[in-house]
Amino acid sequence: MDNYSFDRVKDNLSVICDNISEAYDKYRSDGSKVDIMAVTKTVPPEVVNWVFSLGLDLLGENRVQEFLSKKDSYNKYSDYGTPPRIHFIGHLQTNKVKYIVDDVDMIQSVDSLRLAQEINRLATAHNKVMDVLCEVNIGGEESKSGVSPDELIPLLEQLAPMEGIRVKGLMTIPPPTDSDIFLGKMEELFNNIKDRKLKGISMETLSMGMTHDYVEAVKHGSTLVRIGTGIFGARNYV
Repeated sequence: MDNYSFDRVKDNLSVICDNISEAYDKYRSDGSKVDIMAVTKTVPPEVVNWVFSLGLDLLGENRVQEFLSKKDSYNKYSDYGTPPRIHFIGHLQTNKVKYIVDDVDMIQSVDSLRLAQEINRLATAHNKVMDVLCEVNIGGEESKSGVSPDELIPLLEQLAPMEGIRVKGLMTIPPPTDSDIFLGKMEELFNNIKDRKLKGISMETLSMGMTHDYVEAVKHGSTLVRIGTGIFGARNYV
């Protein structure tokens, strides 16, 4: 806890909100909402509860084992009476789906038919429908997960009939260099798929933008930005 300050976290969040509002007013007029996600990798649950108390109820979890070790320490309800919304945003192995299917509201990192089939199977067995996003490797980077843009529509068409999942949109992590270019490409891809009106597929959420590029992401239509360092400060990732 020594590396964290409640006042600093509060100030950081205030700056982020102001920057998003300014970018939205400058670049957007579509009436959509931009959600701010607190990415909690390596952050102690007590600190996560700070941002929850500030009204930020959307949490992003990267690692299954870390999430399992912290989830019971998260506040169950905010001061406003609402529970946290928890999204899994990291690379997810099929054999780990069973550990989170009951505890998360969305899985943002669906990048293969095999993973989607396992989510569908387990969600159906648990009598729920899991909201998911398809992760797109918009920069074609070998080091990153995600389906290629060319393979996206065939994957979506395979996911559409599944009764245990509900496709709500797309997620991406663009290359750190020229991210503005790739964010623009992602916006175009998202809008093209939305215009196709694929049966059983919803394009409500475009999850892109992190600490270093969230303003540019808002410019290019992001509806959800995922911010860790910008809220909590630099951390040691282990």
